[in-house]
Amino acid sequence: MLGPVILAASRSDRMRRFVSAAPGTKQVVARFIAGESVDQVIPVVQDAVAKGLEVTLDVVGEDITTREQAFAARDAYLELIEHLKELDLGTKAEMSVKLSMFGQALEGGHELALANVRPVVEAAAAIGTTVTLDAEDHTTLDSMFAIHEELRKDFPQTGCVIQAYLYRTEADARRLAASGSRVRLVKGAYKEPAEVAYQDKAETDKAYVRVLRVLMEGEGYPMIGSHDPRLISIAQELARKAGRKPDEYEFQMLYGIRSEEHLRLAAEGHRMRVYTAYGTDWYGYFMRRLAEKPANLLFFARSIVTKG
Repeated sequence: MLGPVILAASRSDRMRRFVSAAPGTKQVVARFIAGESVDQVIPVVQDAVAKGLEVTLDVVGEDITTREQAFAARDAYLELIEHLKELDLGTKAEMSVKLSMFGQALEGGHELALANVRPVVEAAAAIGTTVTLDAEDHTTLDSMFAIHEELRKDFPQTGCVIQAYLYRTEADARRLAASGSRVRLVKGAYKEPAEVAYQDKAETDKAYVRVLRVLMEGEGYPMIGSHDPRLISIAQELARKAGRKPDEYEFQMLYGIRSEEHLRLAAEGHRMRVYTAYGTDWYGYFMRRLAEKPANLLFFARSIVTKG
């Protein structure tokens, strides 16, 4: 039951300082974070594309406390899009954004986040790619879905993320599984109360399959966000039963996790997209990766001992 403890620590400034200062942190962070700058992440994108993979890029950073930081986040994505345009990578790289990074939690945050994300979505469309709105904790979802609906009026390819461990998600999936929609399904990586989310892994896995079936049988484009071999096999079977061709859905996995599986799925003809995060404000993202899998935490602990 270490996951909830680690997720709680992801909000602790004291723990942030400790982890950041730990001798082995840099080595482990590099496993999950592809670089600190756009110049460092672009070669990673090029390497993935050369191997037959696609990517979704996330500029990490969620603890936005000022409007100026929200504007800077918008500008970081616009800079990324310019680099993708110059290198003709638009058709192979999309973007994932967290609306908290665009000011969603600030006063007037819904309107601010919409105003900040719209130029990013517009610029992405201009180079032949798109943006997916990442899901965050349950209190932000109504705002996220409303922004998603508004953006799709002009940019129907805009995607969104739903989280299997939330009780509401099956109903959300039925609403979203319409023609032209793009929906990424993940298990969920935030500390949520029992009133809104399954606490048991087995129940979450069952919910994942139920929701995935809804997406596969719908008219949209499912994006399967999972590293679980069993769920990947189930996804393939559901796609087959739904009569979906290989280009009518895709798998998504995190940079640095099960990299050989990325290549195996791509070699089999599946669309395989690697969720690739970069930036200097990596702490929240990094802690959620540790919480998702005990082996990640063990790897981190061993690195601290080795380097200490």
